[in-house]
Amino acid sequence: MTKHIVQLPIPDGSLLLRELNHRIKNELTSAIYAVSAKAVQSDSVAVKAALLDVVDILHQCADVHRALNMPDQARLTDAARYLQQLCFSITKYRLDRLAIRVLFSADDLRLEGERCWKLGLIVSELLTNVERHAQFDAGHPELRVELMLAGNVVKCRVSDNGSAPEPIRRGRGLAIIGELAISLGGRVHTSSAADGYSFLLTFPLTEAEQRAPGATLVVLKRRKMRRPHRLEASRTEDLGAG
Repeated sequence: MTKHIVQLPIPDGSLLLRELNHRIKNELTSAIYAVSAKAVQSDSVAVKAALLDVVDILHQCADVHRALNMPDQARLTDAARYLQQLCFSITKYRLDRLAIRVLFSADDLRLEGERCWKLGLIVSELLTNVERHAQFDAGHPELRVELMLAGNVVKCRVSDNGSAPEPIRRGRGLAIIGELAISLGGRVHTSSAADGYSFLLTFPLTEAEQRAPGATLVVLKRRKMRRPHRLEASRTEDLGAG
């Protein structure tokens, strides 16, 4: 008997990532439909209101997941817009309920799709760390996200005005951030002081990114923003809370 062995192609990382994103999206959609149905069926006003609050939270979670999708790898991505949308989604999902105000500023910057996505993953993890670990003694909790271009080096700083009684401990989250930074050809510098934590990611531009239009030095006036909108040149936004 002759046996024929068929070797199936091994899917690349991009395909697996798209499949994972698709599954997560479907699961979130199913959860939203299920909770919404329970809210409609309930005769209790309090229960109905509570379930609809859960639906809102699930929608906000889906928005964060959508904002973290990997951009098109065939062209350069507007990193400022990508990061702005991500920070806006995370603010609505995690930080608004803690009354943490997020200030976002960014230079005009174009990055390769996968590298822009990795930058987003790092910032997302850092914002999550602030939500979990920062101790805000001040009456106005504040978090800053700054994306800057200095020559051919990208600098992204995430800082807060919470108290930092102990040195930053390297856990699983920071280890992942470190690996992502290395994959960008960069590194993350951390510091803690009485006035809060600060994380600075630095990494060089690729040749393709260096050929993109450079950053301008005009900074727009800071203002309250309820939803993302088109911004030209360098961007400064107050993403909430309130």
